[in-house]
Amino acid sequence: MEYPLQLSFKLLAIARQISVTDARGQLALYVKQKAFKLKEAVTVFADAAQARALYTIQADRILDISARYNFADATGNYLGSIKRQGMRSIWKAHYDVFDGDRLELTITEESAWTKVLDALLGEIPVVGMFTGYLFHPAYLVKRTNGAVVLRLEKRPALFEGKFTVTKHGDLSEREETRALLAIITTVLLERGRG
Repeated sequence: MEYPLQLSFKLLAIARQISVTDARGQLALYVKQKAFKLKEAVTVFADAAQARALYTIQADRILDISARYNFADATGNYLGSIKRQGMRSIWKAHYDVFDGDRLELTITEESAWTKVLDALLGEIPVVGMFTGYLFHPAYLVKRTNGAVVLRLEKRPALFEGKFTVTKHGDLSEREETRALLAIITTVLLERGRG
């Protein structure tokens, strides 16, 4: 993948569809979340026509703040998982990314104050409509030793979600795949903000 990557989706869509483009503006991934499912089900495609599925993201349980989301390739081979740290994520979003049972990466919100201000101002009539343009949460993807490898940042937009992923460290191909699937899951779970 050529970084930075751009993620974009419409905020008012029934079924979330995320386009991921690379630094050259080429579509790298196309993500579609199934609508009206009790258990989250997401498919990642190679193209916008949704002709070739690459990966799936499946929740292990129904509607749970601490659900684990498992990643698999198109043939069903397990690639890893992500789990939101429920109570720990109330103040500041925190996700753990696993390779099997081994913790490999964490995704944490860079500033808890952005989340607090976004939530407070989002409740004010009229002003709440513009929080997506005012507040730009950022998330750091780190190794267990604290080294940042990727950074996800919300971009200003009123009626759509726009994010940029920048690379800050080396990742193997398998780690990069797991990290990108984790970022996609984070965007889908945190989409209610901004």
